[in-house]
Amino acid sequence: MHLRNWQQNIIDSFPSIINEHRRFILKAPTGAGKTVLASEIVERFYKGKKIIVLCHRLVLLEQLAEALGKRHAVCKLSVSDKGPAFADYDILLSTSMRAKDVLADAVPKADLIIVDEAHRVSPNGRGYKRILDDFDEHGKAEAQFIGLTASPERRTGDQRDQLNLAFDAIIDCANIEDLIKEDVLVPPEYRSHFVHDLDLDGIDISSGDFPVAKLAPAIIKSSMIDYAIWSYKEERLKLSKKPVSAWFCVDVSVAEATLRSIRQCNIEAAMVTAATPIRERMQLLARHESGDIEAMVSVGVLAEGWDNPHCNIIVHLRPTLSKVLWGQSVGRGLRSAPGKEKCIIIDVSSNWSTFGPVEKLQWNLWSHPRSYMQFRNRFNWIGQQQHGGESSGIYLLCKNELPNRTRCSHIYQKDVFEDDTCPICGSYAAVDISKELRLDSSLNENGLHRLFFERVPKVYDEMNLSIWNRLGANAWKSANSKEQVFLAFCMAFAEVSSEVTNGESGFWNAILSVEAGIRAYLVEKRIQIVKQEDFDLGHIADGMLAGKEIRTLQAHYGISLCGTTFQTHSPAENERKYQKAIKVAERLAILGCSSRDDLPYFNAARHLAA
Repeated sequence: MHLRNWQQNIIDSFPSIINEHRRFILKAPTGAGKTVLASEIVERFYKGKKIIVLCHRLVLLEQLAEALGKRHAVCKLSVSDKGPAFADYDILLSTSMRAKDVLADAVPKADLIIVDEAHRVSPNGRGYKRILDDFDEHGKAEAQFIGLTASPERRTGDQRDQLNLAFDAIIDCANIEDLIKEDVLVPPEYRSHFVHDLDLDGIDISSGDFPVAKLAPAIIKSSMIDYAIWSYKEERLKLSKKPVSAWFCVDVSVAEATLRSIRQCNIEAAMVTAATPIRERMQLLARHESGDIEAMVSVGVLAEGWDNPHCNIIVHLRPTLSKVLWGQSVGRGLRSAPGKEKCIIIDVSSNWSTFGPVEKLQWNLWSHPRSYMQFRNRFNWIGQQQHGGESSGIYLLCKNELPNRTRCSHIYQKDVFEDDTCPICGSYAAVDISKELRLDSSLNENGLHRLFFERVPKVYDEMNLSIWNRLGANAWKSANSKEQVFLAFCMAFAEVSSEVTNGESGFWNAILSVEAGIRAYLVEKRIQIVKQEDFDLGHIADGMLAGKEIRTLQAHYGISLCGTTFQTHSPAENERKYQKAIKVAERLAILGCSSRDDLPYFNAARHLAA
């Protein structure tokens, strides 16, 4: 079998990977060929051995059965199956919830377990927890547990349900930009509009995302569908090939309204939802792939496990706080096909301005309970692009009024188009988003980074260290909640490893190790950090300036910790320590710290007892 460059690289390095890791994720973008890689790994290294392949959806089972069945003896486990595993086959395909007795028998016998869409693995859930526990307690010592995903991050703040508890390493196989250069994927071209009359401010997001029951009526009431149709009618005419599009909607009511609007334009369209019978769904998707159906409107079924390389327009009609959902759905349009030069991404949900382009997404193996809150700002990513006023990080919002009395509302980058005219409507009626929406009114991480590396050496050189080094206990005991977070950052900067970490797993292991150490120090000293609603970078900046929020005792003691570390480490080492320390401080602020801590990496009661 002919392998792509990244696949061959993983095959070549696989012996050393399994020598070093037992449970790991192979991360590669949607459309890169992860299923092909899995089949080749089985063929090269596990032929004739016992293998379990797990996924969470029946449609994925069908696809995996077809792909793996060409070269291997495969059994697709049904709900009612009984008896011993691997009776007359080598590969067992199943969801995590099917025929539990057969799976329980299979796990100790398996030489390899593969999990497709591994970001779905819940270390604390009913299905996967049982399998993970069986693998740890009864699995073969030489067996591997491998996850496949494009987005190794879970949408949860539960500290007992984090992805790093299921996998001990991430193997970063390939990224989108490299695969575009190799013509494995096509480049995305974004058309983003900000829908002014979509009111999301009053919607409760304590669940971690916009609840469908509130979001769907807000979408229908707004002009979002009108913006999507207007954009689509223009973009479909610009393609060199016949348009084939996928529309992502939040629920059936939005999908039905969208479907009606598309058909009113005399465009052949259909709809699939989770309730669509599998046979009917497969027939519709086959007609979509052949081009008989131009626009496929979907609710919750195309973001994972669906592959149509001819799809050249993605229309996003679902505002979300989930970076995973955004990345997975857009990635479905990036597969290459003959004559396909690009994929148009029409976003009327403000997900592009919230998360950024999918090729720039960063993933975390750990998150805290309120990590989604930053995405409540629908211009979150644009705000992060500000670099001291440089035009490369400035984005404009077109306010030109169109003939139908609505605004153009296209978002585009400054200094890219002639005279900064809008590439959609051709007018200049734009505003600087950062100024219009005051995105620069609060300190961003770029500003804190500059301040930290400028101020610490300067202040430290003027300090009398014989005084400040002795004041640590007093600084902590008299600190208020804001000062505690500042001191936690400084302590983390002093303690965290400066070494280059081995991928995401190594990065987070270093962070959690230091976080546990700080928690141990605080509970021993009977110091409690109360959970905070948000992590304010301004408090750390204020400490660097000994300003209004952080008092002199705490500010100077914290800087003394940082300054000592500055002198004994290289600039590159200090940069690595800074990035980790920010995460430690953020987690302590959001999670809090007390003698009741019961986390996977730190139990306060056990620590105090010891």
